[in-house]
Amino acid sequence: MTERRKETREKMTAFTPVYDQHPRTLLGYLADLTPHGAQVSGEKPLQVDRHGILGIEFPEHLIDINPSHITIPARVVRCKQDEINPAYYNIGFEFTEVKPENARVIEAILKRYHF
Repeated sequence: MTERRKETREKMTAFTPVYDQHPRTLLGYLADLTPHGAQVSGEKPLQVDRHGILGIEFPEHLIDINPSHITIPARVVRCKQDEINPAYYNIGFEFTEVKPENARVIEAILKRYHF
């Protein structure tokens, strides 16, 4: 399979929960992030092309990042069972609308965890 990403994804080193906002349920934990999307590691598969509102809650110790959470519309672009641990799914999301305040928080997170 050819790589279709235009940007390098940044691995997140913090424990960052991601929720479906309607109804509020835990989808999993942030595995990586770009300004245009994210990968979540979760225990339940999601249907590709499913649209929803994600709530991403960054760790509280990031006091210089305000707000410490974002709510962002997204679409599931892929969902694959993890090859190493089949109890988990790697769920790829494409952000469908990135407001300036969310873009600012995402950029600050990427700068903080860039390596």
